[in-house]
Amino acid sequence: MLDHTYESWKTRAAGLNFRHQAFIDGKFVDAASGKTFDSINPATGAVLAQIAECDAEDVDRAVAAGRAAFEDGRWSRMAPGDRKTVLLKLADLIRANLEEMALLDSLDMGKLVTDAVTIDAPGSAHFFQWYAEAIDKVYDEVAPTGPGDLALVSRVPLGVVGAVTPWNFPLDMATWKAAAALAAGNSVVLKPAEQSPLSALRLAELAAEAGVPDGVFNVVPGFGVTAGKALGLHMDVDCLAFTGSTAVGKMFMQYSGQSNLKPVWPETGGKSPNLIFADCEDLEAAADMAAFGIFFNQGEVCSANSRLYVERAIKDDFVEKLIKRAEATQPGDPLDPASKMGAIVDETQTQGIMRFVEDGKQTANLVTGGERVNVDGKGCFVQPTIFDDVTQDNPLARDEIFGPVLSVIPFDSENEAVAMANDSIYGLAASVWTDNLSRACRVSDRLMAGTVSVNTVDALSAQTPFGGMKQSGFGRDLSLHSLEKYTALKTTWIKYKA
Repeated sequence: MLDHTYESWKTRAAGLNFRHQAFIDGKFVDAASGKTFDSINPATGAVLAQIAECDAEDVDRAVAAGRAAFEDGRWSRMAPGDRKTVLLKLADLIRANLEEMALLDSLDMGKLVTDAVTIDAPGSAHFFQWYAEAIDKVYDEVAPTGPGDLALVSRVPLGVVGAVTPWNFPLDMATWKAAAALAAGNSVVLKPAEQSPLSALRLAELAAEAGVPDGVFNVVPGFGVTAGKALGLHMDVDCLAFTGSTAVGKMFMQYSGQSNLKPVWPETGGKSPNLIFADCEDLEAAADMAAFGIFFNQGEVCSANSRLYVERAIKDDFVEKLIKRAEATQPGDPLDPASKMGAIVDETQTQGIMRFVEDGKQTANLVTGGERVNVDGKGCFVQPTIFDDVTQDNPLARDEIFGPVLSVIPFDSENEAVAMANDSIYGLAASVWTDNLSRACRVSDRLMAGTVSVNTVDALSAQTPFGGMKQSGFGRDLSLHSLEKYTALKTTWIKYKA
């Protein structure tokens, strides 16, 4: 059993060796321009590493490496069982380096290392294992035809997949894209968020160690306006998967039209509603999960339950329960197992959250939190914050804040609750709390969301697709359905003498 005390985490962190170069064609290389950018620990402000700042020339190199690997079949035509063996080994290597992978994400973007080592890193290993196991269990089809005809319908890999991932779950989001794309036989060029590239670079190294051939998995750290845009506009990228803001998702859709009509799979913003009905018998559990749904990962979750609709008869008591939980969830050093919440990813995001909070103090009832704080005199930390009696048209209830800020809105009827929950440009996730089975089914049917969780929040697994509706995008990660976006249907029609 490894030691997970505060001192041991600090000791491990001090001894880490950060991979800082791009990973292209099986090797760590500098950016062609020689430029670098700082990877900063948001909990302390310390520079962790100077990362290769890739741009269009580096993306060209990575795509060319991916194309060569795809065309010569070193991965795309490898026997399914052999690809499975490689990805299973990668899952094992992630588990063997669990503490390191967790520390990389914790130091890079401020999440609690206890969450990273118990949720994020094990989850990444699990998803690689799950897609590895799926490789030799997905069958092609034989179409019904008349005598003398044989029509085969196959799912074939697309070629080079570009993946642009966010900073809130650096390792997990890279895995959600790469595991499915690799399982399907594609080459991958991954552009991690500039705020959190460290675990993606280490993942590439582990993939090579597992036996993923050179050129098949490439990582190009850099900025969205250069490296990300270059991937989106690239004429030799066959598909692009993106998780991030709605505004940037729309830009990638435009890049597709300006280039080669590559399919783009956006999983974008969210403003998820959480509906608490008075007939919920276990309001303590509902309060626990409502707090978890907004304060987990500092609220930096695309599907965070940031809009809380509570039936008026129980609203005041329920808010009191939430205040107690918020007051017990104060931010601290992300490496300290006693901390209940970590740091916001960077100064820009912290200031953006605080602008919402300061404006909200003028338009709603702040009942707890609402302040930026320091830990040991440093860092980007925001208190868990709750606003009560928020109006439906308030920016607190309409805009994606991406921080630990909860808006409480009362309702008087089921129809009113559903109407307000659906009154959003987003449709990523929703939650419903009730012990009335008919209401649970009725309300779930009416909510416009990619996932509706009943008597829990943010339910997901490898077995179920994750993605949204409306301006939350239409991309789907996880489940066998994810393989569909990284493959094309190919018909082979054979005439023969019957």
